[in-house]
Amino acid sequence: MNAHDAPDAPGEEERKNPRYAFDRHAPDYRERFVEITEEMQSRCPVAWSDTHGGHFVAAGHQEVFEIARSADRLSNDHDVNDERRGYQGISIPAPTRGKGMRGGFLEMDPPEQRYYRQALNPYLSPAAIQRWIPFLDELIRACLDERIESGRIDFIEDLANPVPAVFTLAMMGIPLQNWEIYNEPAHAGVYTHPNSPEMARVRELHMAMIQDIGRQLHAVRADPRPGLVDAVLNANVGGSAPSDAELVGVLALLIGGGFDTTTALTARSLEWLSQHPTERERLSRERDRLLDSATEEFLRYFTPAVGDARTVAVDCEMAGQDFREGDRIWLSWAMANRDPSVFDAPNSVDLERKGNRHQAFGLGIHRCIGSNVARVVFKRMLTHVLDRMPDYVCDPQGAVHYDSIGVINGMRHLPAVFTPGTRQGPGLKETLEKLQHACEEQGLAAPVTTRAARADIR
Repeated sequence: MNAHDAPDAPGEEERKNPRYAFDRHAPDYRERFVEITEEMQSRCPVAWSDTHGGHFVAAGHQEVFEIARSADRLSNDHDVNDERRGYQGISIPAPTRGKGMRGGFLEMDPPEQRYYRQALNPYLSPAAIQRWIPFLDELIRACLDERIESGRIDFIEDLANPVPAVFTLAMMGIPLQNWEIYNEPAHAGVYTHPNSPEMARVRELHMAMIQDIGRQLHAVRADPRPGLVDAVLNANVGGSAPSDAELVGVLALLIGGGFDTTTALTARSLEWLSQHPTERERLSRERDRLLDSATEEFLRYFTPAVGDARTVAVDCEMAGQDFREGDRIWLSWAMANRDPSVFDAPNSVDLERKGNRHQAFGLGIHRCIGSNVARVVFKRMLTHVLDRMPDYVCDPQGAVHYDSIGVINGMRHLPAVFTPGTRQGPGLKETLEKLQHACEEQGLAAPVTTRAARADIR
């Protein structure tokens, strides 16, 4: 019997104090986020919750930091085939996936996890992402041109969804025209409640996406082309040969990480800037000085990926709490980022906040490998909007936030109006054809160790 399956031993009730009825999936969690965060940080920065099978929650900045950095005591493993200790990965509750499919290397422990990260680093380093800026600028230009003459835009559907989606596929070496196969399931799989009548359709869309990932895997294996698919296929995983289900899980992780998180950060930030037009004008006017610090502040304040779970791998004490092997812990990056002991006025946005030690990308060996991508894509989208739609006003009645922010703090719709402008080039469909040609002719998706030159988009 695994430790986490055992009945409560003597003293277990005391060990699970203090208790807090924490449920980040609750319908009112988004509205009560600040209240819950303040209460937990002042009373119980580490607490036990009976929800979702029972688990600990770390809400304080220092507590999250200490626990997340204790990699030798924690496991990310998702034992989907019940071959090891039955651990359930990084989600609470654990999701239902296809047999043999973990959530990529984020649900692996070293050394396995490290092999994949080493294989992907040359594609995702700061220098590697800087090469793509001309590609991104042309893609964003085309998305805005589709709406610029109308004076109306949905920042989600027309910008923050397609740009990260197309760019992620470009980096992966997947045909850009396939972005719509991936777009809806990547987002809907996050915001659709498991009991929703829509879930059956979302599962069908997700299956179509997984099938296309499988097709791309086989196509690149048969006829290699540069990109993250090729990198995963050729990763040296300690001499072992991962199953296709394992590889598809790794690629699905890259899709999910590349799509919904950047979309969420962009949407929430554009909404806030519409609500604070004086700050928006200041950011635009002083962008050389403020853009970097503002990006870090939006990451802190909105924390797109709100947290991750870990499983305790050995009996131990961390952050003043007694843990037993098999315990589940939710590490709330979002709550840690609002800790007043670290951040002055944590529930306010300060565009020039100094020493911003936020945890939006996680901590330790599992820190988000796509952080460079998220920062660059966000900054390029924001800059283009400030330049071409400087007076935009979002419609609060039309804005639709995710019902639950238990996974991603995102939005489904963000309509806005602005003074119409002039197109600068062709629309999205024609632009995707041009960008696809550039990817193929210039080998844009190759690692930076092979191709260091910036994209040339003409």
